[in-house]
Amino acid sequence: MNFFKHQDTAKHKTTLLVVLLSLAVLSLVAITIAAIGLFLYYVGLHSTSVSAVQAQQLSLPEHMLQFVQTELALWVSLGVVFVVGMGTVFKYAQLSGGGRKVAEALGGKLLNYDGAEGEEAKVLNIVEEMAIASGNPVPPVYIIEDNGINAFAAGLSRRDAVIGVTRGCVNLLNRDELQGVIAHEFSHIHNGDMRLNMRLIAILHGILVIGLLGYYILRGSGGYHYGYGYRRRYSGGSNSKSRGAQMGLGFALVAIGFGGTFFGNIIKAAVSRQREFLADASAVQFTRNPE
Repeated sequence: MNFFKHQDTAKHKTTLLVVLLSLAVLSLVAITIAAIGLFLYYVGLHSTSVSAVQAQQLSLPEHMLQFVQTELALWVSLGVVFVVGMGTVFKYAQLSGGGRKVAEALGGKLLNYDGAEGEEAKVLNIVEEMAIASGNPVPPVYIIEDNGINAFAAGLSRRDAVIGVTRGCVNLLNRDELQGVIAHEFSHIHNGDMRLNMRLIAILHGILVIGLLGYYILRGSGGYHYGYGYRRRYSGGSNSKSRGAQMGLGFALVAIGFGGTFFGNIIKAAVSRQREFLADASAVQFTRNPE
């Protein structure tokens, strides 16, 4: 079995998918900027027509007006990038608690190397073997009291990574099978799959923030306007047109945010599948056991 070829194929496809996701995110940000720009242009067109006439009467240089428009576009672009960036950073910080926190949140019990016996000692021995085979530090190991067959790796780096295995995995698999499962999880640690997954989740959350902003804009365009200490309903004319433009912007941002998140999750799922193929091929390398 040419496991190195399988690894290269999975890595190559992962790179293409990540590039595709990055281009999709940049496109969504550009569309958002365009939508907000159209909204501001429409509102300005109906609310500042008098100012435009005055500007023509004053014979303001054309390049000055272009400068103002360019500056506005710049601020809109910076604002959109800031909002998406802050949503991404917030989610990444929320997820970067370390592997131990993930294992403990799942009810995991830390296995101690001192005094371990029976099946638990076997698990620890296999983890040490796979750490040597993969060239990684020996991570803490957690047992999850669940009869299902499952295992996971958690953490953002090799230094804070942990491995968790369920009780069913330990009791029902023989040594070779358990070694294959743990080697698979070591691949996730070795290839930085956990960190990649966290980044993809964070980026998609940044796009989701656009949809949430659109939702709140729609809620805020329900026909009321606050100003000068009182509340009044919108009437016809420019106010009605402004409200219509606001609702249009809200719908556009909701479609961009939630639609982008939906299709982004499809790409993210494809990335995860390729990392699983990579982990299977790497497990063959670490165990030297294709079966």
